[in-house]
Amino acid sequence: MKKIYFTVTNDLTYDQRMIRICTSLANVGYNVWLIGRQRPNSKPLRQQAFQQKRLNCFFERGKFFYLEYNIRLFFFLMWHRFDAVCSIDLDTILAGFYSSRIKRKICIYDAHEYFTEVPEVVQRPTTKRIWEWVAQHTIPKLTHAYTVCQSLQEVFQKRYHTSFEVIRNVPFQQTKPIEQLSFQTPFILLYQGVLNDGRGLEEMIAALQQLPEVEFWLAGEGDRSQELRQLVQTLGLDRQVKFLGYIQPHELKAVTLKAHLGVNLLQNKGLNYYYSLANKFFDYIQALKPSLNMNFPEYAMIIEEHPVGLLLDDLTPETIVSSIKKIIEQPEAYQTLQANCLKAREVFVWEKEAVKLEAFYKQVFK
Repeated sequence: MKKIYFTVTNDLTYDQRMIRICTSLANVGYNVWLIGRQRPNSKPLRQQAFQQKRLNCFFERGKFFYLEYNIRLFFFLMWHRFDAVCSIDLDTILAGFYSSRIKRKICIYDAHEYFTEVPEVVQRPTTKRIWEWVAQHTIPKLTHAYTVCQSLQEVFQKRYHTSFEVIRNVPFQQTKPIEQLSFQTPFILLYQGVLNDGRGLEEMIAALQQLPEVEFWLAGEGDRSQELRQLVQTLGLDRQVKFLGYIQPHELKAVTLKAHLGVNLLQNKGLNYYYSLANKFFDYIQALKPSLNMNFPEYAMIIEEHPVGLLLDDLTPETIVSSIKKIIEQPEAYQTLQANCLKAREVFVWEKEAVKLEAFYKQVFK
């Protein structure tokens, strides 16, 4: 039984992609461990088909956290037997790269995002140079890697001269019948994910001033949580905006079913957002919820073939308001989008991606 360590910097509770990956590999016979970190407010871990471990850190964020976490992770990996370590994004790759080199084991890279192009990195030139050095120092020396969409695959292969497979970040297929929601007020918008910079959340909240019949639910927390709550108070939108906080994946499905329209908006702040293909986009499809998305390459390509939502060219109030009113005022068009979601949710399912994942790991250990 091959033993694989997957390493992330979150506390494991809300990482739907890693839960899916680890579950699928554990179910076909791998000894799978998911390694993350313990945070002050971390909830007890739910039992899974794989093993889980949280590392304690003194620092909570910033360069000292990343340094400390990689050192702790490195020594953890050095003291434990494994056949392969899969580093999720650049923030865990140094520990995985060096421990696997020393122990002559396999290091795999799973790029959930274009890490050197996230807004928090792009806006800090020194930080960006450091992470670019980490990427250039490690990724070109790896044989096995995968990412979440075709656009990132092409970018990474060209930049790092390493072959990448594509394993999309899609949910398990939902087969239960879904009750049709009425268009009686309130009309509910749902955003699920981290509340970080560049997610179009400020723009969406501001647009609600022209949409008194609409409620906006935010499921998640992040660096912008406090600022967004303050904005809601300043604009007097407490009645329309609901902050639901962190919601565990198994509970989030029920919340999604109560909404009418999914929100997946981004500012073009770096190539990470421009080439993104968020898991929330597919979660909305599985729940038969049309969504608002940016007219970026991956979303445009899918919606051209499967019209499951609307594409926005910008985040001006006029564009956001007109798009939402278009949905509210045309129930027939909304029902057509839902019918398209019903077809698309047969296509974009984890059961199909899991086959590709299993084939990838068979090749790794060939």
